[in-house]
Amino acid sequence: MAVREGGLEAPTRHPVEWKTEKFWDRDDLDSELARVYDICHGCRRCVSLCEAFPTLFDLVDESDTLEVDGVDKADYIKVVDQCYLCDLCYMTKCPYIPPHEWNVDFPHLMLRAKAVKYKEEGASLRDKLLTSTDAVFSAASIPLVDVTVNACNENQTFRKALEATLGVHHSAPLPEFHSKTLRKRVQPMIKDIAVKAVGTTTGKVALYATCYGNYNSPHLGEDFVQVYQHNNIHIDLVPREKCCGMPKLELGDLDTVEKLKNENIPVLAALVDQGYDLIAPIPSCVLMYKQELPLLFPDDAAVQKVRGAFYDPFEYLWLRHKKGELNTEFPKPLGDIAYQVACHLRVQNIGYKTRDILNLVPGTEVTAQERCSGHDGTYAVKKETHEKSVKIARRVVRKVDQQEPDHFTSDCPMAATHIANLSEKVEKAEHPMTLLRMAYGL
Repeated sequence: MAVREGGLEAPTRHPVEWKTEKFWDRDDLDSELARVYDICHGCRRCVSLCEAFPTLFDLVDESDTLEVDGVDKADYIKVVDQCYLCDLCYMTKCPYIPPHEWNVDFPHLMLRAKAVKYKEEGASLRDKLLTSTDAVFSAASIPLVDVTVNACNENQTFRKALEATLGVHHSAPLPEFHSKTLRKRVQPMIKDIAVKAVGTTTGKVALYATCYGNYNSPHLGEDFVQVYQHNNIHIDLVPREKCCGMPKLELGDLDTVEKLKNENIPVLAALVDQGYDLIAPIPSCVLMYKQELPLLFPDDAAVQKVRGAFYDPFEYLWLRHKKGELNTEFPKPLGDIAYQVACHLRVQNIGYKTRDILNLVPGTEVTAQERCSGHDGTYAVKKETHEKSVKIARRVVRKVDQQEPDHFTSDCPMAATHIANLSEKVEKAEHPMTLLRMAYGL
């Protein structure tokens, strides 16, 4: 009987059953990898998304049988190592996702393989350091230490030594560290604003600063507070937080993901109980709370509560705009904007609310580029995958350079920096909230 492709049903995302024995069974995993790899080999429409699929198809095409059964099972992991869980294959390409009977969820199968690999082999010192953002970022942001770290990261002799010892590519842009963190900058700016609920929004938000926002892009906190207060939204900081767990998720360290969940969720759930909505400046962190943690812990009521209260920051502004509660007095035009749509924003299925908000500014035209940056937080900085990351990013870099925009922006600061570093026409990347603050003249 023929099996149809696709369908009109909404995709179903099943929970990740990582608490079961079957999840960790190597033979069962290899069998499922072979099944899905065979489906992907017969389809091949995801070949342009990332390096995972070309790696798979090369393994098949170079095998004796020209089929998946000719690929050595020991090579299955080569495909897994190229997947950085962007989710785009699931959300934009694959015709066999559930409720299709073939039930293909390639990203979560890769997550399972990463988790089994981590359990069996652990991780390198480099990978542990790169994903331990709380510890590493806080240490690098100590006063005077931050100055030293930033200087070293700009020194090519040091960078080549870092590549030789830890495997961090010498050409990859590394984040700048700040001893005056987002938390230190924002706290004095907080003021009471009368709360006005609009639609599904309470008008009272708590900003989850994130590791990157707090230590590497602290000015974002000032931008967020200025813009939200200008729109009569009461904004506070989440009183305390740990990493959302996305870096450890991508490493396959699910036990640490659970530990971080146990640190963060009680704090965030308590804020929801106090009438707060939740936002964060990094799309990956928003996605972690809106999708990944709920799928990892489907029976945790507090996780589900937090999920329901978490918003992308521009989604939040757009929801209020639809009810006439966004300040649309913009004294400063922004001109021509090239906007790279971050993968972890696209897969939230909320539409391009950042673009739509910026397009409200008179004298502004936003061109959205729906191409992956290939950054992924760690993929772009690793010695063995940096050049592949550059290859992936070149497609969006080419489009941005052809546009020669007045501003280049992305909701993901890491993706934006990566693209700007490769661009010949972009001097610096700016966060959309920075541009919105600029348009308001704040």
